[in-house]
Amino acid sequence: MRARTTLVGATALLLSAALAGPAVAAGPAVGSHLADAGSTDTRSTDTHSAARRAIEAAVRAGVPGVTATAKDTHGTWSTTAGVGDTRTGEPRSTADRYRVGSITKSFVSTVLLQLEAEGRLSLDDKVDRWLPGVVSGHGHDGRDITVRQLLNHTSGIYNYTADDDFGRTYFLKDGFFRHRYDTLTPLDLVAVAMKHKPDFAPGTSWNYSNTNYVLAGMVIGKVTGHSYATEITRRIIEPLHLTATSVPGTRVTVPRPSSRAYSKLAQTATGPSYDVTKLNPSLASSAGEMISNSADLDRFYSALLSGKLLPPRQLKEMKTTVKMAGVPNIGYGLGLMDTRLSCGVHVWGHDGGIHGSASSAVTTADGRHSLALNFNGDWAGDTAAVAEGEFCGR
Repeated sequence: MRARTTLVGATALLLSAALAGPAVAAGPAVGSHLADAGSTDTRSTDTHSAARRAIEAAVRAGVPGVTATAKDTHGTWSTTAGVGDTRTGEPRSTADRYRVGSITKSFVSTVLLQLEAEGRLSLDDKVDRWLPGVVSGHGHDGRDITVRQLLNHTSGIYNYTADDDFGRTYFLKDGFFRHRYDTLTPLDLVAVAMKHKPDFAPGTSWNYSNTNYVLAGMVIGKVTGHSYATEITRRIIEPLHLTATSVPGTRVTVPRPSSRAYSKLAQTATGPSYDVTKLNPSLASSAGEMISNSADLDRFYSALLSGKLLPPRQLKEMKTTVKMAGVPNIGYGLGLMDTRLSCGVHVWGHDGGIHGSASSAVTTADGRHSLALNFNGDWAGDTAAVAEGEFCGR
């Protein structure tokens, strides 16, 4: 069910469903707005022509608008296509802030690995040590699951966003219009998962579960005595000067500059589109609530992969991957994906999908070449094709 993959972000198939507003057209033709903007790249923009073609193709496929920024040793290249507001025709901005969905997971995992480096927890601690009795019910048992298994999705814990009632309430049109401003606690989200049996015994398989990262955020709170949002802000956002990045909590708006976000609020990609910009992101919690922009995401992943946020041992742990079922070219580490592109280049990062927003941010293993982008529609387009264009020239 496409709507229920909203917060997944594990592959390019992370598109979503979302919030309120009048029905609008799917989007303009690509020729209406297309620009390379704010470029400080010393090379010709032809270097990025394949990425630009993939962005144009996304808009032709129905994405209202795209914003992207790439950075390497030659400089920074930014581009936009399509529109940020289908009503006014205002174009997207290269500075747009947007909901990054499951890219949040990389931030959460980084904080937990920093705590491990400080000797404040072990990734092999059982979840029940920090959250006694929370993971319990229908065969779930936090005494058998490690923090590491939360971070690499080998815990077997049921994914709360796959629950049928949750999907109808928060991802499909009728439920969403009634519930888009609901505040949900992390315990509320975990309780949804605990109504189901585990997907498998801990450590025996792999399945993407947003519940894992809701629990990971709760562990941060128990270890530090502060919210995971406070720790991300103190440990990552402020030191890296990520001025467009925030953990919104229950704030329903996206700070300016930003574009509108659009969704079908349906299980199919047909039918009207709705403005879903405003929503209470507590339904995503530490699995996917953050807001950022492309330049900040480039800076974050570049710093992470170049060793500025983690000691070598912890970065090695983060990059130790397990196989993702059915996805042969991607390995999943600890909140970090290793994607092997068609030209053999490996890029590290994460995808993120939430109502009206599909994002991707990746960088090379040395952190020297980064790309981050966002679609402000969740039913069309291929973020992976843009990465192929940027790193492989295809």
